[in-house]
This record gives sequence, C-alpha cells and structure tokens, in this order.
Amino acid sequence: MLFQQIARNKRRTVYVMIAFFLLVLVIGAAVGYVFFNNSALGIVMAAVLGVFYMLAMLSRSTEIVMGMNHAEEIQQESDFPELWHVVEDMALVGRVPMPRVFVIADESPNAFATGNNPEHSAVAVTQGLLERLNREELEGVIAHEISHIRNYDIRLQTTALALSAVISALVNLGFNSFWWGGGRRRDNEGGGANAILMVLSIVVVILAPVAATLAQLALSRNREYLADASGVELTRNPQGLINALDKISQSEPMKAADPSSSSLYIANPFKSGSWTHLFDTHPPIEDRIARLRKM
Repeated sequence: MLFQQIARNKRRTVYVMIAFFLLVLVIGAAVGYVFFNNSALGIVMAAVLGVFYMLAMLSRSTEIVMGMNHAEEIQQESDFPELWHVVEDMALVGRVPMPRVFVIADESPNAFATGNNPEHSAVAVTQGLLERLNREELEGVIAHEISHIRNYDIRLQTTALALSAVISALVNLGFNSFWWGGGRRRDNEGGGANAILMVLSIVVVILAPVAATLAQLALSRNREYLADASGVELTRNPQGLINALDKISQSEPMKAADPSSSSLYIANPFKSGSWTHLFDTHPPIEDRIARLRKM
C-alpha cells in the first residue's frame, strides 16, 4: 500500500510539472500576442525568464527562502541541542547529508525544508514547534521534512516557485509595456478570428496568476501525502506525526511566513482555505491523519 501510494504520487507530480511548464509557455504566447503582437516573442521571453529564474532559485534557494521567512541559522549544536540531534538522527536514518538548521521566531508550530538537492538542503522550524511538541512529535515532523529532501521534493518545489515567479514577471512585463505605449496592434488584421484570439489571450493573461497558484498548490498537495508516508518509513512510528499534525492544526496562524512560500510548510501557515479545498496549500490534515492511521 505504501509503495503504491508513493508511485501514484510521483506520477501525479510529473503530470503537474509538465502541465506547469506548458502553462508558462501558453501564458508567454498570450502575453506576446496581446502586448507585443508576436506570440513567438512571448514564448521566447517565457523560456529565457524561466531559465534565469530557475538558475537563480536553484543556486541560492536556501538563502532566498530563509530570508523571505525571517529564519535564523543555528551555527552550533549547543544553541538548540534537541533539535540539532533530531535533525542529525533523521538525516542519518534517511541517508542524506546533515542539512543546515534554521529557527523562525514565530509562536505558531510549523516547519519546512528547502534547497537544491540533499547536499545543499536546509530545514527550518518555528519556536512554537519547539515549545509545543515533544521529542516523538518533533521526530515525526523532521522525518517528514527529511523525506522532502530525500525525495528531491525541495528541488521540485523550488522549480515551482521559479515558474510561478516567471508567470508573474511575464504578466507584469506585458502590462508595463502596455502602459508605456507598447502593444499597439495593426488594424484590420485577421478580422473576426483575430478578435477572438485576442479575447482568449486577454483571458489567459488575466487568469494566469490564478492558474499558476492552482498548479503550485496541486503539486504541493501531492508531495505532502508522499512525505507523510516516507516520514513514517523513517521513524517507524506514525503516532508521532499524527500527534504533531493534530497540534499544528489547532494552532494560530503564523506571522513570519511568506505567502509565496507557504506551500513549503508542513501545514498551511495561514490556516485559510475554502470549503472546496481548491485553494488550500495542503491536503486537509484530517485526511492526512486518516491515511497515517492506516499505516
């Protein structure tokens, strides 16, 4: 059951990433058509910006993400000995290098992992997590984050953040060009077909940020189920993560979290979500706990 779930989630992740990349190209074409009268130019801009943002994020993802979330690095074991030892133990069990460890000055319990690969990874936890969770629960959370590192979810999420930034940059570039006099189109070109294509392109540009958010959130939801299962594989104790998720679900929203990286956290740091769960950054915690109880 566990390995079937892991395989299914990996397949879904591949599908989402392919769709995400195609979405970037479609939005690039729409922006190019609406604002520059050249779809090919828009696709080229999307590709160039995509490469630039991904290289920037992959090379300095830890510093960028930790800075966005106001995290401070632990320089020595004596600062937070229990946290240090738990991260060290879980990294050893997961057979990954010891990640850098950060603490966020926030009373709400939460945690996330980031980085380019297991050799350049980092784990961040909040002060609230250290204060409210016992060692068994802390091990469950850290095992979950180590699983993100071991499964290369951190690279995947970093790529998703970069692609989301590319979409925002494309839309902003198009609108800025429009306001500064760009995007003038030749009249009587294509007739009705041209008008329909123009309307469709405008709709794509307007809905682009929403579509990017949905793609990123769908990717995050799939990976959380996988990390829960992989984390239990490391600890051999689902109850620790179950109790930790229960405590996290009953806590107040975070104040230090950055909205653009909220999908990295083990649970939604802002506690918001619709009844349809369409815009939730994570799968419902009750569903995650239910799956963990079956292991």
